[in-house]
Amino acid sequence: MSDALNYLLKARPDALSHYFAFLKDAGKHLDPKTRNLISVITKVDSQTERGFKQYLGRALREGCTPMEVLDALLMAFPTLGLAKIVWAVDIILAMNIPEFDPEVLTRTARWHDVMDSAGIEDGAVVRTECDGRGLFIYRDQQTYNVFDSRCPHQSTDIPELALQDGTLTCPKHQWAFDAHSGACIKKGNSPLKRYESRVVEGRIHAHW
Repeated sequence: MSDALNYLLKARPDALSHYFAFLKDAGKHLDPKTRNLISVITKVDSQTERGFKQYLGRALREGCTPMEVLDALLMAFPTLGLAKIVWAVDIILAMNIPEFDPEVLTRTARWHDVMDSAGIEDGAVVRTECDGRGLFIYRDQQTYNVFDSRCPHQSTDIPELALQDGTLTCPKHQWAFDAHSGACIKKGNSPLKRYESRVVEGRIHAHW
């Protein structure tokens, strides 16, 4: 949210509350994915980078695929124009979201060999890299929870140093997560993305 909008919320909460109520009511018959995808397009049209990142993250969390994001941008070409679409794609590329990699876009999801299961002590959380993706892994006896290392807020990659006493804190906006469950416990309201996992012959595999 911009400083100007924060100011207006404080100075004229009565007026702004009606505006936000209108927005909420206007989209009540849309599923969350579609509603956030429309918001992505409006932020591209106004070229509001912060809002674009916010709603892009929400759309992806609600199940929108990268291909759907790109299709929505291209379908909105008559009103956006090429310059604004390129502006949006430049931001997506700078966010370094693995799912938008051209090779990933055309590749079927598969199991990835992440690491030796014996490399994690029971109760421990470790950070590792696999096929260009940062991961946090928590071991609970013979169960392994595998999480994407990117904060769901604006896709900031959370480093290993952000882990303190079982809590991961994103260095950018201080969203905090329970490293055992992936739940967001401070600032935000979206959990870390969790990947399906399994152990095969002593190796941890994750599916994406």
